[in-house]
Amino acid sequence: MPNRVYISFLRLPLPVRILMFALLVFLTFGISIHLLEPETFPTVFDGIWWAIITASTVGYGDYVPHSMFGRITAVILILLGVGFVSAYFGTLAAAAVTKQDAFSEGKIPFKGEGHIIIIGWNERSRELITKLINSRYPQMIVLIDETLESTPVHSRFVHFIQGKAHVDETILKSDIERAEKVLITADRGNDELQADMNSILTLLTIKGLCSQVKCIVEILTAEQVINALRAGADEVIQSNKLTSVFMVNSLHSNGDGLLSDFVHHLQESRLSARITHEDDIGKPFIDVCHQFLTKGILLLGIKRGEETFLNPSRSFEIEKDDLLLIFR
Repeated sequence: MPNRVYISFLRLPLPVRILMFALLVFLTFGISIHLLEPETFPTVFDGIWWAIITASTVGYGDYVPHSMFGRITAVILILLGVGFVSAYFGTLAAAAVTKQDAFSEGKIPFKGEGHIIIIGWNERSRELITKLINSRYPQMIVLIDETLESTPVHSRFVHFIQGKAHVDETILKSDIERAEKVLITADRGNDELQADMNSILTLLTIKGLCSQVKCIVEILTAEQVINALRAGADEVIQSNKLTSVFMVNSLHSNGDGLLSDFVHHLQESRLSARITHEDDIGKPFIDVCHQFLTKGILLLGIKRGEETFLNPSRSFEIEKDDLLLIFR
């Protein structure tokens, strides 16, 4: 039994063990000084108070031993107690610095729910994180990257985890089961095909650990889109395709930059989808569009299953489970 208690004590954190030793010293010397000089220290509490004040070198002077044995006890307490007090606060400071360094270096697991996980540090993820943490209602973000040595964003809304995203241990540190969404960005430092393979491998790892979490994957090559969907991607972003759309628009326009202006408004999260109300079912598109216009909202189109109808005909009827694409 004593051996078990000793082993359990050794397993306690070092600051806790030092604090327990310090409390034992205060208690022992507090009782001792009360027994040696009961007139100067009427109660045990007075003795413990004196022991704490003396060991911490504060020395109020409200209680002072007068006998020889009392003063010898005080000297021993000063020599012994100051060491414990200094060791305790020194250990706390060292632990705090170590904890902060581990947090900055991405070694601390994240605990929370409803957070967004972003995999890969690049210009796109940097801009995205900046917009998310500066929004009106910022959401907690977990950034996972293997190339960074420390967190690139110093914000209380960003938790950095250093490691390979296709390794189970790294993903589990992000509390994946309670995450809201995962965004896997492509590593443009690699060959495009290799970057897509790494993204799909990361997607397989995440879906294998938590199949219900929504995953958005950036794919560079058109041939790998189908593989990303097979791997369980809920949404695939073809960034190269989007870039080509901008280029074609710029070539065919007169330099007015209309598409860029439109995308700028989209960055402000003004585009959203709303579930169809029962009152709207069976109504033509033009009637529902007029209803939104009275509220200062523009109805752009309808998403029905896998199909999206932008600016459909006026007689296009709204059906149950349709998503209304609105622009505020």
